[in-house]
Amino acid sequence: MNSLVILPVLLPFLIGAVLILLAKKHQAQRVITSLTVLSMLAASVILAVDVYQNGIATMEMGDWPAPFGIVFVADMFATMMVILSSIVGVVCLFFAFSTISTEREKFYFYPFYLFLLAGVNGAFLTGDLFNMFVFFEVMLLASYVLIVMGGTKYQLRESFKYVVINVFASMLFLIGVAYIYGALGTLNMADMAVRIEETGQTGILNVIAILLLIVFASKGALFPLYFWLPKSYYGPPSAIAALFGGLLTKVGIYAIIRLFTLVFNHDIGFTHNIILALAGFTMFFGVLGAVSQFDFKRILSYHIISQVGYMVMGLGIFTPLALAGAIYYIAHHIIVKSALFLFSGATESITGTTDLKKMGGILKTHPLLAWMFFITAVSLAGIPPLSGFFSKFPLILSGMQEGRYIITAVALLVGLLTLFSMLKIFIYAFWGEQKHTDEQAAKKIGPILLPIVPMVLLTIILGFAAEPIFSYSYGIAEELLEPSIYINSVLGE
Repeated sequence: MNSLVILPVLLPFLIGAVLILLAKKHQAQRVITSLTVLSMLAASVILAVDVYQNGIATMEMGDWPAPFGIVFVADMFATMMVILSSIVGVVCLFFAFSTISTEREKFYFYPFYLFLLAGVNGAFLTGDLFNMFVFFEVMLLASYVLIVMGGTKYQLRESFKYVVINVFASMLFLIGVAYIYGALGTLNMADMAVRIEETGQTGILNVIAILLLIVFASKGALFPLYFWLPKSYYGPPSAIAALFGGLLTKVGIYAIIRLFTLVFNHDIGFTHNIILALAGFTMFFGVLGAVSQFDFKRILSYHIISQVGYMVMGLGIFTPLALAGAIYYIAHHIIVKSALFLFSGATESITGTTDLKKMGGILKTHPLLAWMFFITAVSLAGIPPLSGFFSKFPLILSGMQEGRYIITAVALLVGLLTLFSMLKIFIYAFWGEQKHTDEQAAKKIGPILLPIVPMVLLTIILGFAAEPIFSYSYGIAEELLEPSIYINSVLGE
């Protein structure tokens, strides 16, 4: 069963390489890509079930034992993230079939779509810091192509900022890798954790920890390094924006959680208080950006920033309850945020715009679309009994229990402002007088809506099945807060 660990990475990467040879055969590419992402989802689910039942699975490449060789590690946290990335990959692909232009398909859309998923899954499953860097670059190179292909002049300009900030962050990542190898003599994360316990170099390790925090904060869009995100995610088609909004920032958040539970847990009074402060500023300034906007996609883009603050809030508080809430929130946000970007694409296909002041009356002409959006929107805001409430509640409760009253108050305020901005979209775009033409109103959007239905159902299920899902999240949190489980699985008892 250990061979399954590499499959969510190997499958999209190899098939993506094959699809380059079929660049002019669009129908064949669609069929092959569909089978690939569905197979990847099936493999991810089987792997997650195996890890849940039998414990952490590892795979040593070339039979080189850890920490000397490349190792892939599938624990409960990594397998959960791989399942979520596969779900988003499937949904966004089928949405793209109905909305993406043939012009984009000509420029290797499907190969780079699969390369991006391979990079995301590789970053989740790798047990080595340098290979995490490699998979980050695979993911980012694919995203560079997807974000600019067939783009407008505005999109190219904003994409340039996206490329520059990520290239700069990658340079810092390499510097951090060099520093940590110089300090510890290893890049295997389990071995790093062991050697940090044996060394007394707290000062240099704190410097390296903050350097890597800056790297992943820029990739995860934490304060103050989020300025590149809103306009970068505004330009691409909604299928790509949904894929980016659901997954890319979460890879940075995953890396922060992984490193600051497994490796950099030697001085939590220093590192995790900084993380908690970043969480508060990220939530607050992100939601202010959302409240000030009157564009559907830009509001959603700013909400990516505010919502990642909740995820690192749980890490900053650093209790099992808080970390379980953060993990639950990651699952909730990946599903809901991807769905909301797809809804923006559906409404744009009807009205021809994402400017809220030019929209209105969609509820009258497309009521199913309107109410599906409403369910997803109030879930993002944290209204019970949907997933947003049950993922935020542990974070608020743990903040109160640990005496973190300021960050708790910020989290509650951000929740109210999130509800305000989501209702603003509903009132302007879906309520009121019809501003689109009767010809637009008659447009059939069944093929566009169909891929979004599973995401809406998932956010309902994540809410109504909160008890077993939270129990699963709590189990992940306990595993993360007991690094010896991961270390022993990789290095041996």
